[in-house]
Amino acid sequence: MLLQTLGQIPFLPIARKKEDMVPVYLEDTQFSQEEYSLILQVLEQKNLIILDYDKPLSGFDAKAYKDYPIHGSMALTQRGQIVVDMLDKQGIPEE
Repeated sequence: MLLQTLGQIPFLPIARKKEDMVPVYLEDTQFSQEEYSLILQVLEQKNLIILDYDKPLSGFDAKAYKDYPIHGSMALTQRGQIVVDMLDKQGIPEE
């Protein structure tokens, strides 16, 4: 689950094209790129994560994102951290 990954790794890369605001996440292949884009948008709308295109990850090798000129990062919000903590306490398995 992406939220649990962000609970372990505080910042993950995202990117997008100049002409649209659809986030792209290529670090995992559990879901398709389109599914990850939708997941990220829903998590952001629910205020569980923040997508920040003004803060790309320094030192990150962005070769996989070469087709996406705008790079940024995502992180859990405080509310997202609370949800991750609840998931950990309840023992909900990662898929």
